[in-house]
Amino acid sequence: MSPMLRASLPYTLALAFLSFVVFTFLITLPLSAGWAFVAGVLSCGILVPILVDVKGPALPPEQADNSNVAADTSFEGETTTLYVGNLPYRANEETVKALFAKYGTVANVRLMKDRQTGRRRGFGFVEVAAADANKMISKLNDAEFQERTLKVREARERQDDDGSAAE
Repeated sequence: MSPMLRASLPYTLALAFLSFVVFTFLITLPLSAGWAFVAGVLSCGILVPILVDVKGPALPPEQADNSNVAADTSFEGETTTLYVGNLPYRANEETVKALFAKYGTVANVRLMKDRQTGRRRGFGFVEVAAADANKMISKLNDAEFQERTLKVREARERQDDDGSAAE
């Protein structure tokens, strides 16, 4: 179920019930209970998305859709990329970001996934403020996180092993 639908479902049901009551008891139209309910659902299907858009998301941030976490690059300044290994497979970008944010500024989180299965591979990269990198490494390397011992170090540049010599 999408977060937007999950957020608006209680409002839709409440407004549908109110519309049912209004159409059944207050309006003297000869509508059956079924048609009154359909009219309530249809009117709420139009009203609720407008109300939820104006009001904002009803879900707390930890339950909201996390698909945009990796693209969050609001930090401006020197950054360092840290390698994080031995991550629990159930960990997501938001939980890793929250863990690292306890010790400094986090600019970006990328957890690696298997291309074929789409499952997490147990490691990732966290882009942090350069001033906070050493503190995060010292605090989080060999730290326990969701019953796993993390391995945190500064990420190295990817080495190309194509066998060709530089010209």
